[in-house]
Amino acid sequence: MTAHATGLALLALIALHIALTFGQHGISNDEWVQHTYGRLLLDYYASGLTDMSAFHYKDLYLYGGLFDLIAAALERVLPMNVWDMRHLLSAAFGFAGMVAVYRLARHLLNDTAACIAVALLMLTGAWSGALFTHTKDIPFAACMAWVTWYTTLIVTRLPAPPLGLVLKLGVAIGCAFGLRVGAVFGVMVLGLGVLASIALVDGDWRARLAHLGRSLRALLPAVPVALALIALFWPWAAQAPGNLVKALTTFSHVTFAIQTVLDGQVMAITEVPRSYLPIYLAVRLPELALAGLAAALSMALSAALAGPHRTWRTQLSWLSVILAALLPLALAIATRPALYNGIRHFTFLLPPLAVIAAAGLYALWRHARTSRRLAAAFIALCLFGALDPLVALARLHPYHYVNYNRLAGGFEAAVAGRWEADYWSNGVREATSLLRDHLKGTTRPSAPWQVAVCADPVEADAWLGPEFIITRDWVSADFFISTTHMDCDSVLAGRVIGQVAREGLPLTILKDRRMLTAEQRRLLR
Repeated sequence: MTAHATGLALLALIALHIALTFGQHGISNDEWVQHTYGRLLLDYYASGLTDMSAFHYKDLYLYGGLFDLIAAALERVLPMNVWDMRHLLSAAFGFAGMVAVYRLARHLLNDTAACIAVALLMLTGAWSGALFTHTKDIPFAACMAWVTWYTTLIVTRLPAPPLGLVLKLGVAIGCAFGLRVGAVFGVMVLGLGVLASIALVDGDWRARLAHLGRSLRALLPAVPVALALIALFWPWAAQAPGNLVKALTTFSHVTFAIQTVLDGQVMAITEVPRSYLPIYLAVRLPELALAGLAAALSMALSAALAGPHRTWRTQLSWLSVILAALLPLALAIATRPALYNGIRHFTFLLPPLAVIAAAGLYALWRHARTSRRLAAAFIALCLFGALDPLVALARLHPYHYVNYNRLAGGFEAAVAGRWEADYWSNGVREATSLLRDHLKGTTRPSAPWQVAVCADPVEADAWLGPEFIITRDWVSADFFISTTHMDCDSVLAGRVIGQVAREGLPLTILKDRRMLTAEQRRLLR
């Protein structure tokens, strides 16, 4: 089987995985408000642009509604559970992002490296486990992967890139902004690529200035395309000239009253150190990807020390990918924004990092295959490096996103409180099933059983029947469902009657509180 055929088979296997497992995931904490926003945007268009409710609903107007608008429209025509539909749609976006990664790595290297890049992404629990439930982060990461792909193709063809490519770049940028204002990173990478392309110009400063002018003119057709899509999917951004800037500055100074954890230290999200994001990337990426990144760095340093032996055009091809991975990371370190949920808000870094890691691993393979023994040892190490996280992910299914590499102490360290664990409360869905099973054959009370949930109420309510009601009065609750993340399960007393666990470690706890006295119900822990 050729490397290209292997790549197609890998993508087909991923598509099959998505088709078979999309209905096994719980609702994420933000999903109800996101979907409500999509419905309101649909109402805005259905009303002839007169229903302005979408722009007064919480702070959702600060986000583009591309994903949620599509989901709200599909809800009206598809006869399936709306949350499962959203998870399938999110995974479809993620799959499209992996296609972009495959094409990018194949263009820069070859089919083998393309297979490696996609495989590394799927071995990363922060990607493969997030595919279904991170319905803001995965679609945005996918769109940004396409922005990087088209930017890579365009910058080496300046000052006269094909019009078709320019229009496609406009679509990709418009869709990315249609999800998050963070798409500005893609514009920054494009701008730096245009400036770097000047190095290819022979002649004096006049020739270089002319090259810059022609390049900017050639890219102009992307602007109306991107703006039209932004206006369509994020109408609030088009209502006033300064709204894009307002969204950008708002998110750079976000201050929620929540906490995060870094290597066992609990802290406010406004107090995270500059090392927060780099550390979380280091513990979330599989060791094989880290090895590839280290090899790529070593290769880049060796090339720099040896002097220029490649053409500027070849180096320019890689510039967009490197900037897509490192520029947002560098700015996050420099500006120190509020961060939480590990790398969730920077999931879009994973695709370009996978391409760079694949390049490093492929370079090691080219060196190793000069010797039969080296080649055999390298293959054995790579197989172990792939099988180790693959087995861990299989054991955690469908909670892949809780996985950490061995440097972090693995899944066990996350559950023990060293790292962000099931912050999206994915296990609540399975816990509701345990509660229903526990009460089978039990005489139903005259009033519904009251259930307290340490998560968004809809995460349990969507899967419980009419014999249950979600209560905000936790003290009076008959049952308590809680993730173990940040010790929320210890807030209410009760007899543990079930738990969602992997590797013998609990992710979600189910407690029965009916036998407690009124005084006991008020006890914490």
